Amino acid sequence: MRERLVSGIPATVPGVVHTDLLAAGLIDDPYLATAEADQHWVGAQAWIYRAEFDLEPDAPELTHQHCDLLCDGLDTIAEVFCNGVSLGRSANMHRRNAFGADGRLRPGANQVEVVFSPVLEYTTAMAAQVGERVHVERDPYNLVRKMACNFGWDWGPRLITAGIWKTIGLRSWNKARIADVAVFATAAQNASGSWDGRLRVQVQIAGRSRFGALTVRVRRGEEYAEVGVSAVDDWAEAELSISGISPWWPHSLGEQPRYDVEITFHDEEVVLDRVQRRTGFRTVELDTTPDADGNGATFGFRLNGVQLFARGMDWIPDDCFPSRVTPQRYRERVQQAKDAGVDLLRIWGGGIYEQQGFYDACDELGVMVWQDFCLACAAYPEEEALALEIEAEARDNVVRLSAHPSLVLWNGNNECIWGFHDWHWDGQLDGKTWGAGYYYELFPRIVAELDPTRPYWPGSPSSGAGNDIHPNDMNYGCVHIWDVWNERDYTGYDDYSPRFVSEFGYQGPATWATWARTLEPADRSATSAAMLVHQKAAGGNDKLNRGIQGHLPVPGEGPDDFDEWLFAMQLQQARAVRYGIERWRSLRGRCLGSIVWQLNDCWPVTSWAALDLGTNAAGEPVARRKPLWYAVRSAYADHLVTLQHDADGWRAVLVNDGTAEWVATGSVELRTLAGDVVWSRSLARLVEVRSRTDVAITPDPTDVPAAELALVVTLDGAERAVKLLVEDVDAALPAPDYEASVTRTDAGAAVTVTARSFLRTLCLFPDRVDEDAVSDSLLVDLFPGEAHTFQVTGRFADNELAGLTARPALRSLTKPLTTSEAV
Repeated sequence: MRERLVSGIPATVPGVVHTDLLAAGLIDDPYLATAEADQHWVGAQAWIYRAEFDLEPDAPELTHQHCDLLCDGLDTIAEVFCNGVSLGRSANMHRRNAFGADGRLRPGANQVEVVFSPVLEYTTAMAAQVGERVHVERDPYNLVRKMACNFGWDWGPRLITAGIWKTIGLRSWNKARIADVAVFATAAQNASGSWDGRLRVQVQIAGRSRFGALTVRVRRGEEYAEVGVSAVDDWAEAELSISGISPWWPHSLGEQPRYDVEITFHDEEVVLDRVQRRTGFRTVELDTTPDADGNGATFGFRLNGVQLFARGMDWIPDDCFPSRVTPQRYRERVQQAKDAGVDLLRIWGGGIYEQQGFYDACDELGVMVWQDFCLACAAYPEEEALALEIEAEARDNVVRLSAHPSLVLWNGNNECIWGFHDWHWDGQLDGKTWGAGYYYELFPRIVAELDPTRPYWPGSPSSGAGNDIHPNDMNYGCVHIWDVWNERDYTGYDDYSPRFVSEFGYQGPATWATWARTLEPADRSATSAAMLVHQKAAGGNDKLNRGIQGHLPVPGEGPDDFDEWLFAMQLQQARAVRYGIERWRSLRGRCLGSIVWQLNDCWPVTSWAALDLGTNAAGEPVARRKPLWYAVRSAYADHLVTLQHDADGWRAVLVNDGTAEWVATGSVELRTLAGDVVWSRSLARLVEVRSRTDVAITPDPTDVPAAELALVVTLDGAERAVKLLVEDVDAALPAPDYEASVTRTDAGAAVTVTARSFLRTLCLFPDRVDEDAVSDSLLVDLFPGEAHTFQVTGRFADNELAGLTARPALRSLTKPLTTSEAV
């Protein structure tokens, strides 16, 4: 290996050293088995990227007055050379750099080098300069501006990267050029009911700006609106009012029209530079109105004047090597979120400010973005060496992301304020700075200066600025609820009445198909050495085992029990999170948002994600739906019926987050598991838009044991709610009696199950037959006489179809389904 590295290997840019070593066959895939631990040496080395190229004497890079080397992302401690001369240094993964190359290029052969130093050497030097600060995980990620989870997290591996992770290239220009553009588009409804738009464009000029003027043009169909201004300083600003626009909405409220904006910089008739952006007109507000009694405050979003309940999930980097995430992959992932009813993604502060493709997908698909500044779970020094970098990256990204209508909030950090209050930092800090100046002074000042169209919030969790209220107070701001996963049963969510939950979640393992590609057969057990490499949470398996007690049969953990363990733990995850979502939505009015931790994974792992990350037969990344994804989709439906129980008894809560009133008609029944109706009442309610209605349920007394009973609410326009009166482990679940049939369809197959006995949580896992197959539904309860058809997308040989009607693909919680009937 050493000889090959000394002579050099091909590098893909954008990329990182790990991906080039992998492509060269010099390391094993760190996502597989136990290979992660064999690659820690990569992050401890210095690396050099070298590119050689020829320039003709008349090349623009030589004939124009100026030439810059534009680096959109260097990871992380880098010095850039051109023909042996240093152009500058970078110590921040999160910001763009423009290095002047005037006079450094020549006709003929040229060379650009980027030298990356080991990041842990940098953090050691920074600790000596500013002092150590408390942090989670092993390495002092809080002393360098690099993706925190790159150093390992409780769901991710320790793969310390280096490389040119975004685009790099030369740009030549004369006189002056557009260095950066900020676009702010807001919408307001006028007295006639139509919408007016206001566009404000700020342009940063590099070079001799007094020689130029700006024209800003907005395209609306075949028409243009235009305004021109002189560029008399480094920054120029133009404003434009446009009547009759169509506003941008999250998909839960409406459509997502967008408008092309063209900014032209010219000197008389000569165009010096031109930049294009796409934006949408909308107005976002963060409602923090104090309660009338002074004992709390609202926390919720208003889009174009409409208050909504945010149905969200947290987002982490979609790969440990973010350069591998393509625009198509971003769009697929955001589409998967939208398909689950999600209308907000919170970009977690331990990752990155995402790449353009992510925000483009959210703009197009109508998914709002809550953007954390990239600080997480640590004390961050405020001394100049780090503070200057943090300010530069904040300014860079606030401007870079300004045009995206999906971006609705800038948030100061993840759990840093909470950590200062509750994680015993005082003794370790000994009076040192920890980040308060960023969250309460720097970031709000930057957002107010550069992007006053969006609200800012100090942190997640936080009760706001200028008060002494605990940052995780249920009566204020946004909260994180982790006691349930860490210590309590998931029914403990009933004890919380928050205003907005920006993190809560529950672990569950990845899908079978993902484990089959990740682990050798002998390693497929809950406690194998290889499996535990892919369980990063402290005490994770112990918490899974504790949490399932009293709810579901406890599976074994050996190789022969892997199927049962996967099913039970995935089901437990789905039920726990759905229980939480339904609790928060049942509080609609007081609570205005639920963000589930988390949507996605960055590698194959047992984690809190609804979508795992594996590969297919071609080695391409695949995010497969875990049962949690289906539970989230059900719980985030526009019309929700949830059965809630408290000291006053049972109540059905009808929630309408659709765009029209809901005439909910149907029935509430007390049934035996054999399907007999013991008690019933008709139910009819008008549920107004963006509201909830509570209906008390008081069944007549019965001699039927609770272990044999279920409450069932069936309403037009909503998924049925079924609640057993005891936990499944205590219920009198009958032996399964059913018929199953399969037919081929254009998309794959249709599997119909007709119940002759009660079937609890019927699931079809088609990845057990075709690893790429997907079912349209999961987690189905069937009473005797009822049928359900699973529509499956996949490729199946004729002799494989029957496998969709039998274990391990088809199963329920009742008992293993072991027979099949194929037609």
